[in-house]
Amino acid sequence: MKFAVFTVMVPELNPEETVAALKRHGYDGVEWRVTSPDPARRNEKPSYWGNNRSTVPVDATEAELKEIRRMTEEAGLEVPNLGCYLPFGDLAVAERGMEIAKLLGSKAIRVAVPGYNRTKTYPELFREARAYLEGVERLCGIYGVKGLIEIHMGNIASSASLARRLVEGFDSARIGVIYDPGNMVYEGYEQYRMGLQLLGEYLAHVHVKNAYWIRNPDRKSDLDPQWKAVSAPMRDGIVHWKQVLDDLKSVGYDGWLSFEDFSGSRPTDELLADNLAYIKSLL
Repeated sequence: MKFAVFTVMVPELNPEETVAALKRHGYDGVEWRVTSPDPARRNEKPSYWGNNRSTVPVDATEAELKEIRRMTEEAGLEVPNLGCYLPFGDLAVAERGMEIAKLLGSKAIRVAVPGYNRTKTYPELFREARAYLEGVERLCGIYGVKGLIEIHMGNIASSASLARRLVEGFDSARIGVIYDPGNMVYEGYEQYRMGLQLLGEYLAHVHVKNAYWIRNPDRKSDLDPQWKAVSAPMRDGIVHWKQVLDDLKSVGYDGWLSFEDFSGSRPTDELLADNLAYIKSLL
């Protein structure tokens, strides 16, 4: 297997510093965060989803993208996927993501899935998502880039079985699934091996992090949830990574493991070193 880092995890590093750090720690690739940064947050303290300095802007120029690709390749790193934060349903924006992927040398991008908040029914959202993915699939054929949905809490693909239902029938060379056991702590847990067997040919990428449940510190009354899930250090969370890795092997997966540790439990440089050593020890 190969090892990458999703750059949401390293918000205090700029792209050049990110590439240098990943090379120094022995990673094989980098999964760039791609979004439209909020100018109002530019002077804030670096944070995962706020002022994240290790971000590729959607409006980056061709020259800027080629420079990022140059330094990435010179460091011997690949770009297995782009972690895009692009709005659901907008095919023009999805196409822009694929243009960025081509310039950065990435073979895949993450595409959006509708969230579920009780304002629309699941059948309505499912139909909208399928129609959108049909357009994404066409664009993937044009650009030679794969579109990946992610198993994620809060959306209509929060489990392996829901993700498989959403992508069923699409060309697995163009549409795939990011398997994320850490997200499944929050919502969507299914037996790892069963879920992986169910995803079959659509299993395309794996995110590596952990989480656990704590007593809800924001609970104000008996009507509020007693528990909430939060990010956890890789070694301490609910995800049994030894089992996940064994189950990935059992279905023949030999692709990318991309780390996205949001625990903030230690300085980033220590997390980069320890997380990689830990997962390698389980292999």
